[in-house]
Parts: sequence; structure tokens; C-alpha cells
Amino acid sequence: MQLTVNRMWYSPNSTIGTLSIDGQHFCNTLEPRADQSQGKPSCIPAGTYQVQLSPSARFKMNTPHVMNVPGFTEIEIHYGNYPKDTEGCCLVGKTVSQDFVGNSVAAFQSLMPLLQGDALSITYIDNN
Repeated sequence: MQLTVNRMWYSPNSTIGTLSIDGQHFCNTLEPRADQSQGKPSCIPAGTYQVQLSPSARFKMNTPHVMNVPGFTEIEIHYGNYPKDTEGCCLVGKTVSQDFVGNSVAAFQSLMPLLQGDALSITYIDNN
């Protein structure tokens, strides 16, 4: 299964995009700002990474973990609404506006049952 995050809109606070699964739009995304020169939090480098479902220390449940991101640890896909809710992770939501994704818990709950496979990967694409 291939997840793809297309990063579309950039602000000084966040990076907004869309998440597709095997080429089909699924939801919206919010990550930290793209400017990595200002230190963390920032969004992870564009590229393709393996995804593994494993326990999250923060959320006390299984979440998708983006593996082997250079210079980053504990990168997850999870729920949240604002840039303050992420330290490098990808937030999912059903609605979107500047520096915000909404209905995030519902988007996350819809996503998790779809991610029950062995060959999960995610590609982050910068469109700037």
C-alpha cells in the first residue's frame, strides 16, 4: 500500500497537503513549517519512507510510524488540529484551512483500519 502526502500550501507556521492512498484522495494533512533552517519542529525531508504500525508513547495506542527519517525520530501519523499539535509528525483531518485541519480524530479513525498490511510506505512530495 502506498501513501502519498502532496504538500500544497506553506505558511510560516505549517505545511498543508493532501494524503492519498494508492492514488485515491483520502484526507488533508498538516505538518510543521517547511523551513528546516529554523530548526525543529519542521516537516521531514521529501522522500519515500517505510511505515510501521507500532505503539505510540504519546498516544498510548498503535499509530503509523514513519521509519528511518534522517535527523528525526518518533515521526508518526496522528490526529491533531494545529501546528502546536505536531513536532514533525503528519496530522490528518477531513477539513482544512490555514494552519488547521479539522475532524482529525474521525480522519485518523477512518485511516487506521486501512493500514493493516506488511508493505506500507509513504512518499512526501513538495509542490513549491
